[in-house]
Amino acid sequence: MNTSAIVLISLVWISVTWLTVYFFVKVLTKPKKPEPDSFTNNDDID
Repeated sequence: MNTSAIVLISLVWISVTWLTVYFFVKVLTKPKKPEPDSFTNNDDID
């Protein structure tokens, strides 16, 4: 394998790894949305 192939595959691996870690951290640190209480939506209110 020549030098340009090694450089190219290294850059691709680094970029894919960086994007994976970036979006994984972004998803984990996103604030949670408040979900509606399903029990109050099912109550019979007269």
